Amino acid sequence: MKMHTNQTVDLVRKRKTYWCKFDKAQMTVMEALEKLNALVDESDPDVDLPNIIHAFQTAEKIRAAHPNLDWFHLTGLIHDLGKVMALYGEPQWVVVGDTYPLGCSVADSVVYKATTFKDNPDQKDNRYNTRLGMYTEHCGLQNVLMSWGHDEYLYQVLVNHKTSLPEEALYIIRFHSFYPWHTGGDYNYLCNNKDLSMLPWIREFNKFDLYSKSEDVPDIDSLISYYQSLVNKYVPGTVRW
Repeated sequence: MKMHTNQTVDLVRKRKTYWCKFDKAQMTVMEALEKLNALVDESDPDVDLPNIIHAFQTAEKIRAAHPNLDWFHLTGLIHDLGKVMALYGEPQWVVVGDTYPLGCSVADSVVYKATTFKDNPDQKDNRYNTRLGMYTEHCGLQNVLMSWGHDEYLYQVLVNHKTSLPEEALYIIRFHSFYPWHTGGDYNYLCNNKDLSMLPWIREFNKFDLYSKSEDVPDIDSLISYYQSLVNKYVPGTVRW
């Protein structure tokens, strides 16, 4: 797996610097969603529909279960928008797939751990291949360098745009692909109390992200007005990407 071989501390720092200049495009949230019509996630074994379909499927499932949490509905809609990186030249192995911390040893729950990290240089570097690596116990996930992907990118885009989405939404967006933590139960030693308090929200979101995937295509045209009102409320205007 290219992601596990090539994602290193050095690479991720460079990708973060490159993408967090926010000079690649200027478009609204809905324009970014439209661009996802051109993207099928190569890492997702469950469905081969364009990503925009999954966005509306997830949002509508959340809306049905939590009708009064409009920020949660919008989070479901936009959670994968960071994948637009793949439409601006970034290979999918730096965009999609489960995320995990760099700069420390790889936990057992990281998918394909036994076979795909053997050529990763960080795992041969004594600064990075121990349990804590370059971190301290309970340093907090805000101080952890995650593998680069659409989660971290969209989080950075939204923070730069000064979104009014609540912190729960930002945690969901930033860590929804961090399966070794929220599903595998690993890396709690890096978490602080705030991270652990947000974990139930990520797990609640995960129910809809995973199980909304099907061949049932929502009537997007009928839903646009509602979700545009949420975009206007929480992420208005033109966004820098």
